Amino acid sequence: MTAGRDVPCAALFDVDGTLVDTNHLHVTCWWEAFRQAGHRVSTHAVHRAIGLPSEDLVAHLLGEDRDKGRDEEISAAHKALYGTYADRLAPLDGAGDLLNELADRGWRTILVTSAGGSELAALKRAIDADDAIAGTASADDVADGKPAPEPVRRALDLAEVDAGGAVFVGDSVWDMQSATRAGVRPVGLLCGGIPHADLREAGAVEVHRDPADLLARLDTSVFDRVRRD
Repeated sequence: MTAGRDVPCAALFDVDGTLVDTNHLHVTCWWEAFRQAGHRVSTHAVHRAIGLPSEDLVAHLLGEDRDKGRDEEISAAHKALYGTYADRLAPLDGAGDLLNELADRGWRTILVTSAGGSELAALKRAIDADDAIAGTASADDVADGKPAPEPVRRALDLAEVDAGGAVFVGDSVWDMQSATRAGVRPVGLLCGGIPHADLREAGAVEVHRDPADLLARLDTSVFDRVRRD
């Protein structure tokens, strides 16, 4: 990869389903949380909603005519169920290696996630690349989560990089839309379970199988083009 920019570049990463293999755990836990509250929501529908902040996910799946007084109960049930997996989370293939390689090449890596506290700590333990992570932009730091552009803009502020010098990597259509709206080039990964065509339609400039596949193709990817610009 040839360095062409005199200013730093930023590698922005979603976490769940992008760096850590958690999407289907979230699906199962949300499905059970909805069931406990008396709602029948298909796992397919839940999967398509993964990546939204909790309150937006509940609204997306249950609609505006739901009993909103139970939203916190549903989110709390999901959190409790998901928490039982905290010590068993596994990174996706090549996740830590990809972050370390980007750091070695001078990229500032920022995680863009709705996770916080002990959940974020468990995710970072799974990735095992703390020295390569420059910061975290949480949904708690902004008024609107993905697919709004605010989380990505917050990450750019943390990295002190403009949108033209950044790449966002994620696994959901919400990730692609958030990055696009912030003016950042989005890269899609298939390891979260969302189809290639859906990621492309949502704005992905390229799509790779998983972090290991992206790592193997860094020198011919959008990362190389951004670095040269």
